[in-house]
Amino acid sequence: MRSRSAYALTRARELDRALEAAQVTGARRRALGTPDQEAIEHLPALTAALEEELRGAAAVITHPYEGGHPDHDACALAVQCACERLSRTARAAPVRLEFASYHARGGQQVTGLFWPAADCPESAIALGERQLARKRAALARFATQKDVIAAFPLSPERLRPAPRYDFTRPPPPGEVLYDRFRWRITGESWRRRAAAALEGMQ
Repeated sequence: MRSRSAYALTRARELDRALEAAQVTGARRRALGTPDQEAIEHLPALTAALEEELRGAAAVITHPYEGGHPDHDACALAVQCACERLSRTARAAPVRLEFASYHARGGQQVTGLFWPAADCPESAIALGERQLARKRAALARFATQKDVIAAFPLSPERLRPAPRYDFTRPPPPGEVLYDRFRWRITGESWRRRAAAALEGMQ
């Protein structure tokens, strides 16, 4: 890609095509415009946007806090904060659910499975042939992510109630997968930013 903006546009187009391929009708999406690996730096704005979007919703499905990617962890944090705000102000917050993503375990990357969480039983939803066909068609539209997607099982879909995480502590697996990649942000610096943002939002 020639630039970050060009890549962002490509990813947005892939999402539109994937929704069409999945036969998702009447979908509304809102791009929050946060650059890759920088979501934790925009936590207050992201939380406010999610609080607005989730008002009146019955449920929200989000990432687990497992140290797979800093933006996935920031998403889990922003959703938890937004739901807690709604429970205090509107007295009604959506049920927080999370889907199986990826994390480090035993020195390997594990995909499509949860790190165990006490009192959060998971549901494994087997997909039928028509559902699998739609999922394959949708995933095929994400050309920029084909190598990442290839590591994930197509079925089952795994969901569970989201635990209440302490985002100032390391993720439950202990190991942070993205620390292996020598990115600008590390698990330790992510947690420092998370703690500062949470303190500022109180």
